[in-house]
Amino acid sequence: MILKKENFKPDKKIKPFIGIILFLVSIILSIITLPLGFVYGIFQNLYRKGFKGVGEYCLKVAISIDQLGNVAMQHLINALWITPLGYKFGNRDETISSALGRNKQLGTLTGFGKLIDTILDKLDPDHSLNSIDYYIEPTEQIIDKIAWIHLKDKKILSTRSIGRSTYYIPGGKKELNETDHAALLREIKEELEVDLLVKTLNFLGVFEAQADSHKPGTLVRMTCYFAEYTGELKAASEIEEIIWLNYKDKELVSEVDKIIFDYLHHQELLQ
Repeated sequence: MILKKENFKPDKKIKPFIGIILFLVSIILSIITLPLGFVYGIFQNLYRKGFKGVGEYCLKVAISIDQLGNVAMQHLINALWITPLGYKFGNRDETISSALGRNKQLGTLTGFGKLIDTILDKLDPDHSLNSIDYYIEPTEQIIDKIAWIHLKDKKILSTRSIGRSTYYIPGGKKELNETDHAALLREIKEELEVDLLVKTLNFLGVFEAQADSHKPGTLVRMTCYFAEYTGELKAASEIEEIIWLNYKDKELVSEVDKIIFDYLHHQELLQ
């Protein structure tokens, strides 16, 4: 089953003057309309759902403010909270807590950043890690990829490209405006010459790690699916070798694949 469709459209370039004008207009509108809209929202949710509704509404507002802060304070936070090799704050589609969690995973928080993370953990255990948003728009720092998880006898199908020593789970990058299932079917057909059966696609999860052969702080986000197929597996395109790997072969694969190996092993699907 296809669980989501995710499109990526790069930001449109605008003239600096237009950006300043739009910013000033948004400030004026916020001062005039935001308080009225917020008060109305509080009473409407209180009337419809009681205090539960008020809590849910306030959480949505808090997330939006967090996203605004991630953009408005990005340069200051990047200077104080993370090392030069860290994942940068500033994605308009992401909260501060989400970016903080990504840097915690990468080990790129400064002493001050670790202090902020510790304080948040006191208020809400594992706050930053639990706040990581795996469905934000891809950026220059997030490479959006798709992968086919094919298991047999507690082993996983992997591939090695020509001239490379690292093994990768079959799949590849999504093209602009391409859905998950379209990208996966295309990549697997190109690499292995088999046809995945769309009706059998079953979402496994989304996994992130430092991207191989990219500068530190650049992440690869791997969206994984199980699926059945028709045809005979053959190495094609840039693929030089097809191999079945066990969990003990984890050191032979990429960083994000290691996380997937750990997950499958924990689920007793990979030995």
